[in-house]
Amino acid sequence: MLDVSPLPKVTRPLLRDEAYDRIRQAIIDGSLAPGTPLRDADLADELGLSRAPVRQALLRLAGDGLVESKPQSYTRVAAIAGDEVRDAVQLVRALHEFTIRQALPRLGARQIAEMRAANEKFAAAVGSGDVAAAIAADDELHDIPVRAGGNRAVAATLDRYTPLLRRLEYARFSSLPAHRSIRRHTELVDAIEAGDAVTAAAITSTIWSDLEASLDTSPETTDPMETP
Repeated sequence: MLDVSPLPKVTRPLLRDEAYDRIRQAIIDGSLAPGTPLRDADLADELGLSRAPVRQALLRLAGDGLVESKPQSYTRVAAIAGDEVRDAVQLVRALHEFTIRQALPRLGARQIAEMRAANEKFAAAVGSGDVAAAIAADDELHDIPVRAGGNRAVAATLDRYTPLLRRLEYARFSSLPAHRSIRRHTELVDAIEAGDAVTAAAITSTIWSDLEASLDTSPETTDPMETP
């Protein structure tokens, strides 16, 4: 059996999707650490499933870059840092910058208030050291322009590649001052409220460029870091 935190039993009908979501989250938050062997029989037992949906989930996770596999040899959680992570952060940065420019005319008072509220939750979570809540609040803030933009291709691409970055943030969350992110979130929302697409896009680019720069200072998996 795998020596990991228990995975909740799956009860909903889309079993392969549920298996994918549960295993992906365990990889992102570090419950399944880089290098952990992934045996479909053990995971199926943890999840209360047959092996078929677990195998399908592992294939999908391999396509996402979260799992690596060699036929007849191993299937394991992929390492965090590397070219795939750098490629992902560059793509995510470009898509968020594009989204801000496209979505800004659709971001009204309600969305701006939601972004400020998300940043308040982020600040509170940082203050209490709650990594999961901080990352969830950060996702909430950045997702508001994505939803307002309404570009499904952008949303689907971000959903695929953002987990590569979020697991990096779980691993390194506390090593850099998160107050910088709180301030930049505030500056971003202020620029959106002012209707300044150029400044909003520039701040967005800087937020994700900071994450890319961190890859050069600590390339492996154990140092915590700041979330964007």
